[in-house]
Amino acid sequence: MRQLTLGRILLGIVVAAILIFSILPVLVIIPVSFSDTRFMTFPPPGYSLRWYQSFINNPTWMDAARTSLLTACLTVLIATPLGVAASYALHNGRHWSLRYIRIGMMMPLIVPIIIVAVGVFFVYAKIGLLSTITGLVLANTMLGLPYVVTSVLAGLKGFDPAQEMVARSLGMNRLRAFMLVTLPQIKASVISGAIFAFIQALDETIVSLFVSGGENQTLTKRMFTTLRDEIDPTIAAISTLLTAASFALVMLTVLSKNKTPRKTAK
Repeated sequence: MRQLTLGRILLGIVVAAILIFSILPVLVIIPVSFSDTRFMTFPPPGYSLRWYQSFINNPTWMDAARTSLLTACLTVLIATPLGVAASYALHNGRHWSLRYIRIGMMMPLIVPIIIVAVGVFFVYAKIGLLSTITGLVLANTMLGLPYVVTSVLAGLKGFDPAQEMVARSLGMNRLRAFMLVTLPQIKASVISGAIFAFIQALDETIVSLFVSGGENQTLTKRMFTTLRDEIDPTIAAISTLLTAASFALVMLTVLSKNKTPRKTAK
């Protein structure tokens, strides 16, 4: 049994304080979303579902929600196969340039998002992709690709490549060997990357502020523009729904990894 030292106790206190500070806004916004008052007040004087009904019954909000869901789903469909292919190449390649390619693919996580958004805006302004679903999907694919690559690379590091080599020695080509031997064993990592790409696309705000608009306005941009006009408790209800969806998807990721069969020592 590990002995509790002063350093460990202090570290535990610091970690707990950081977690509480991070989750505190969520603990505040959830009760506010059930408030029965016209304005955001905490704690709410009464509780009702009026703001969830306001969200569901408002065509503008629902159009924005459909745009966000469509963008997130299309992003996953594009980013996941691209990320898997890139991860496989990075993991198995031996060329010196691959390390720089990997750094380049991680740039959306390194560069401040506001700089990325401004750059995307000017490029889209020249090629006519502003306020389009295509532009939103391409931008979110760029932002979601690092999550897929990171997750799949982690899965490939725990996979024995000899199994794929055996399949190829028995007559399978590389693509078929990957699809039938490698992919089933790293599927938890692929699912995790796809889920995080979906969450990123669904919650993305900064890039959406620059490139979405008109009929293709995302839910997060609609929330931001509404906050400029008035503090509507409907935003608290939407925030709660987005948080619940993200939490459920993260839990799905954890469950998918826990169901992955582990290798047993012989």
